[in-house]
Amino acid sequence: MDDDKRDKSRTESIGMLFGVGAYGLWGLFPLYWKRLSSVPSLQILMHRIAWAFALTFALALLLGKRRLIAELLRDRRRLGATIAAGFLVSLNWGIYIWAVNAGHIVETSIGYFLNPLVSVALGSLVLKEKIDRGIKAACAIAAVGIAVLTVSYGKLPWIALSLAATFSLYGLIKKLTNLDGLTGLAMETAPVMPFAIGYLVFEELAGRGAFGRVGGVETAMLVLAGAVTALPLFFFAEGVKRVPLSRMGFLQYISPTLQLALGLFVFGETLTAPKAAAFAFIVAALVVFAATRPRRARDGGAD
Repeated sequence: MDDDKRDKSRTESIGMLFGVGAYGLWGLFPLYWKRLSSVPSLQILMHRIAWAFALTFALALLLGKRRLIAELLRDRRRLGATIAAGFLVSLNWGIYIWAVNAGHIVETSIGYFLNPLVSVALGSLVLKEKIDRGIKAACAIAAVGIAVLTVSYGKLPWIALSLAATFSLYGLIKKLTNLDGLTGLAMETAPVMPFAIGYLVFEELAGRGAFGRVGGVETAMLVLAGAVTALPLFFFAEGVKRVPLSRMGFLQYISPTLQLALGLFVFGETLTAPKAAAFAFIVAALVVFAATRPRRARDGGAD
């Protein structure tokens, strides 16, 4: 029994390291995309899609995932969900890359702090999942934070809301596909890859292509964008195999916290009073959300 406990503890420790690695890398992404700020954001996105597909599809074939791919292609429902997921994650990547290079890293972190609450709301609206009073209170508190930003901006904080919405919808749709991280990324980027290649070829023929025309480091980074995209997904997939999803869920706050720190302390963005107030409400919402989970489990269900 002691050996079993030690093995379980060791397995969970390794899983936590994978989880920290995944969310840590995602949190450090602004450093990577900011280094490519001399390249138009749309070209960065298209390179990311193209190279991510090339790498993950090749690895999927090498690792014997042909059967999973064939099963997906025969299942119209799952295939349609995968195509939708591909367009959603591409939109999420595009907004994020543009926002980072346009100096909105702090607002991107707000979006990813909001993500779990938006996911809960979608689960209720789309999957008809029951929600308790704690979740309702958390969503209401977060809504106040968004209202503060809306009033201060004079418009909806579209970067934060669109990042939270697209990634939450992406996660919702992925529940229908049930693919591992590697095969999933390969098949999600497949439907958008022709658009990416077509756009990059068009830009090259028009003399606007960055590939090979920017510095050698930037060109190499465009190629490596696929590996940079795939590595944290691999870490995440290995992590969730070893630790409960609820524990991995708490690790997800590593990513927006790192993004916030980079925006403020590395790239010199300012945390205005409205943004600080919005953060306070959103963090309070997350605290309420986390604090009410054990109580709900003890009570045996939703209120």
